[in-house]
Amino acid sequence: MDMRKWFKEAQYGMMIHWGLYSLLGGEYDGKISTHKYGEWIQSQMRIPNAEYEKLAKAFNPVFFDADEWVKFAKDCGMKYFVITSKHHDGFALFHSKVDKYNVVDATPFGRDIIKELSEACARHGLKFGLYYSQDLDWHDPNGGGYKSYHIPNGESMWCNDWDFPKDMDKNFDICFENKILPQIEEILTNYGELCLIWFDMPMTLTDDQSRRIFELVKKHQPNCLINSRLGNGAYDYVSLGDNEIPDSMPENQEFDPSLMNEIDGFKPSPYGLYETAATMNDTWGYFAADQNWKDAKKVAEIKKKLNGMGINYLLNVGPDHLGRFPAKCQEILKEVAKTL
Repeated sequence: MDMRKWFKEAQYGMMIHWGLYSLLGGEYDGKISTHKYGEWIQSQMRIPNAEYEKLAKAFNPVFFDADEWVKFAKDCGMKYFVITSKHHDGFALFHSKVDKYNVVDATPFGRDIIKELSEACARHGLKFGLYYSQDLDWHDPNGGGYKSYHIPNGESMWCNDWDFPKDMDKNFDICFENKILPQIEEILTNYGELCLIWFDMPMTLTDDQSRRIFELVKKHQPNCLINSRLGNGAYDYVSLGDNEIPDSMPENQEFDPSLMNEIDGFKPSPYGLYETAATMNDTWGYFAADQNWKDAKKVAEIKKKLNGMGINYLLNVGPDHLGRFPAKCQEILKEVAKTL
């Protein structure tokens, strides 16, 4: 199958942000997080790893049903399904032999969520993709982001400077070789065919490291598409900024790899493939206090506008700690489906 042609025609997908942060739901130590993204709570509230790791012992999403999730996405008109295999907190939703800080080895749930979703997508005829944070990792003493203090991030830090305050002692190369690259190989080889890998936040990666990841993906899964947030010009398609809805597509722009060093922003695609990942409220990970939902009419309007410019709409859901899609989220997506 020509995956570029498939991607161009897919237009609509579901993204899932789910992890230990979902248990907190935007609250910790009697306070509501001031970061609008629920998955950033560890950084914003500077939660020590020793405290944050306790969440793994409580992670037991008894209502999680992979078939239910995937079937719901398909019934809502989505053509592909992308979930966070590892976010910036370093916790993996797959069974990693590289790091026991994962859903199988560290939680009472003990099931490989990525495996179950991969198999469910195969059963229901939905393409499967994985998000993987290839630079930031707050659980690793050598996780990235420690060279990016000049980039504003509100009260949150890109790197874990609360557990690991001495930047001079950090060496991202160690994290890259011992965790990042081996885990990427795990998700490429253990979970069937992937339509894409959704990388994020290229802040510390060198040109060589981005290229090595790109080549590793193509070695194991040559048809798997790679988004532009891998960084350093190594990519197949462009991820626009979070919730970015441009007024028009760029015309007659020559591809400039140097533009790919930015974190976000509208960049030219050499293949004409674009995607906007977007939220239905303000957060990505579950945030109980965030009830600022876009109504179904607004979501449908955004989809129509993006698809009309040839941009895929990857719409996010943040399940709660029990494995449930928020009721309001379900209501909105069902209404949008009626317009398709």
